[in-house]
Amino acid sequence: MSATVLAVGAWLKNAACLVLHGQAHWSPVHGDLSDPDACEALEQSVQALLQQAQEAGAPVRAIAHDLHPDFFSTQLAIATADAMGVPAIGVQHHHAHLAAVVAEHGIEEPVVGLALDGVGLGSDGAPWGGELLWLDGAQWARVGHLWPLALPGGDRAAREPWRMAASVLHALGRGDEIVPCFGPEVGDAVATGVHQILGKKLNCPLTSSAGRWFDAAAGALGLCHHQLDEAQAAIALEQAAARALTWQPTLEALPGAVVTADGVIDLRPVLAQLFDAAETDAAAAGFHLAMADALADALIAAAHARSIRTATLGGGCFFNRILRERIEQRLTSARLTVCQTGAKGCGDAGLALGQAWVAAQQLEPSQQPPVEETLSCA
Repeated sequence: MSATVLAVGAWLKNAACLVLHGQAHWSPVHGDLSDPDACEALEQSVQALLQQAQEAGAPVRAIAHDLHPDFFSTQLAIATADAMGVPAIGVQHHHAHLAAVVAEHGIEEPVVGLALDGVGLGSDGAPWGGELLWLDGAQWARVGHLWPLALPGGDRAAREPWRMAASVLHALGRGDEIVPCFGPEVGDAVATGVHQILGKKLNCPLTSSAGRWFDAAAGALGLCHHQLDEAQAAIALEQAAARALTWQPTLEALPGAVVTADGVIDLRPVLAQLFDAAETDAAAAGFHLAMADALADALIAAAHARSIRTATLGGGCFFNRILRERIEQRLTSARLTVCQTGAKGCGDAGLALGQAWVAAQQLEPSQQPPVEETLSCA
């Protein structure tokens, strides 16, 4: 990557990245940009990294940022780029996740990949998070995704997994079960309200987020109704699945997952089985395996349809060992080369490298060597 590009990272676990002479120089991880101190730290890192590029005789030619217009990082990138007279380049969140893998491995051929996380603004303005993408240099396309679930109450649904489970009941045509199922835990009035807004489609945006599907499964099994920490429900679900697989390693995936011809992965029939599951841990394991198999099947189909040999995996859901290992096993068995992120991990802390790579591709589309990573003290 010959162009010098600065990327300002994601909203969560924010870190900036300067790509200079083919090396990635990272700022410290600033934390979530809901914290004013993190915003101030990002501003300081941006100035320090710009100074580093200037002193190296390779001034920054573009500043890359997330598509979300309200993020502090986006606004900072645009203001800084305007002041410098260079372009500010928006990069879709999940595209950046997979581009980080491509950059790190120096992949020069088209790839397909899964980007699985809690949320990122899609190119259509909707919240994405369970994405199957095709990448080839500066070009990319969404070629599949998880079936979109309604978020009853908007962002509140991400903090209350029972709402996501209620969303699945509604999507299954079983909305009348919401109050009997969740009223004893959250109160009949609250459960009734969620039932009503789902029916009327009020404040219920749709999301393809893998994280919200995990939340729905945890809520359906009664493992977590309210979460105080990020990914609390998903972690509880994985722990339950791990217990079951320790004692019964031959457990099979729950049946019913559907992958449509246009790459939509529908897990509603799988999740329907969790509401009446006799064994919580076994059901959690069966859901994990079913989700992994369906995602892998969709990715394999996309790769074969395009004669692609390399699959990339990115996004915070790949911290889930069961999901990651099962998908990797299935892809490898299909003779695909599987590439994942390295030292910076699969989550948002390493996202800026992908943003920078995409921006550099737009400036100078060409074959790119691997990007070596270093940690700056900016």
